[in-house]
Amino acid sequence: MDSQKKQALIEQAFNAQANAHAPYSGFQVGAAVLSDNGQIHAGCNVENAAYPLGQCAEATAIGTMVAAGGKGIKAIVIASPSDELCFPCGGCRQKIAEFAHDDVAVIMATRTGTIKQVSIGELLPYAFRNTDLTHR
Repeated sequence: MDSQKKQALIEQAFNAQANAHAPYSGFQVGAAVLSDNGQIHAGCNVENAAYPLGQCAEATAIGTMVAAGGKGIKAIVIASPSDELCFPCGGCRQKIAEFAHDDVAVIMATRTGTIKQVSIGELLPYAFRNTDLTHR
């Protein structure tokens, strides 16, 4: 992925972060997905008074991608609301792996400009995938 596309993803993730609904934690997260068709889809976390019903930014961005017809993830950015990197939770790692090959970039960005890039395979080795559902 070229640096211009990467920067666009980071910007979209931070733009989405500004709209996060996080009245309980105050921890606003944004995410942006580059889909297999070259489109960028952004999302933010949406908390709920019934805590388990909240949704992470990554899940929102992936849902937006799917609703727009995207079938696969080429890269994803997670925008932290602080100076610390914000890695995706276990559930979001699984959601990313549903649409991404092991080598797909997962990029974490902080407010102060720190960026760390790893692959989804590094974040979720031995991911449970659709191929695991085949009967042998």
